[in-house]
Amino acid sequence: MPQENMSQDIITRIGGSIVQHGSLNKRVYLMNLAPEDCPGILPELEHLAKKHDCTKIFAKIPEKQADAFKKAGYMTEAYIPGFFRGREDVQFMAFYLDENRQKPANESLLNRVLAVAGSKAKTSPGVSCSKQHRVLRMSEADADDMARLFSQVFDSYPFPIFNADYLRKTMLNNVIYFGVRRGDKLVGLASAEMDMQSLAAEMTDFATLPQYRGMGLAGILLDQMSKETREMGIITLFTIARAVSFGMNITFARANFKFAGTLINNTHIAGRMENMNVWHKKL
Repeated sequence: MPQENMSQDIITRIGGSIVQHGSLNKRVYLMNLAPEDCPGILPELEHLAKKHDCTKIFAKIPEKQADAFKKAGYMTEAYIPGFFRGREDVQFMAFYLDENRQKPANESLLNRVLAVAGSKAKTSPGVSCSKQHRVLRMSEADADDMARLFSQVFDSYPFPIFNADYLRKTMLNNVIYFGVRRGDKLVGLASAEMDMQSLAAEMTDFATLPQYRGMGLAGILLDQMSKETREMGIITLFTIARAVSFGMNITFARANFKFAGTLINNTHIAGRMENMNVWHKKL
């Protein structure tokens, strides 16, 4: 059976800021920083990390507040210009409580993936769906099929996507899902998690059943989500993709996303802690 969070990630507030933490990722994630909480939030984040035996603090920081975090020992791992409504940049910053976590594994592989993705950036095969496949926006009625597909693709995941009720709940908030069906069978999935305040959307949750890989389904889903989010007024698309995945990094490079940096040992996914690459694109 696949492994969801060993301990469900908890989302809480420190002042006006939104923070997530959990034991699977062993990480505190500052998801949304309220400007008035800076710099007072810094010792509180470290206290929270130590209390829950987390070895990394990961923070999404507007450019205006980045200097305070740098002075506290944070380092920038990725950078997206114009992330907030197309006007203010964002820095993905990290503070490590265990120096061993700061060391990426398989550096030669990570470099090779980026080199191959870069070489494919101008060789897009085009995006088209065969007559056997249908690209559809998912509804609550599809949630059971979606949870089943996710559980077949991932050994672990940082959010409870193996739970159909969780997927239905996210649909009612800020996430839209798209799937590819071959006949009645759901064979591929992805989602766009929208931040309408920032006018940014994360392209995430890409999953294709093993027997249907190599057909370009991820690229087809990405193209459809890009069109939909553009119509909704989104300005910036980004993704946090597994750094060891040739397929996913090539998919984003071919779609004219730009590489923004690597998050070291950031996310427990597919049964292990992995480095994640950030890519971004302006619509």
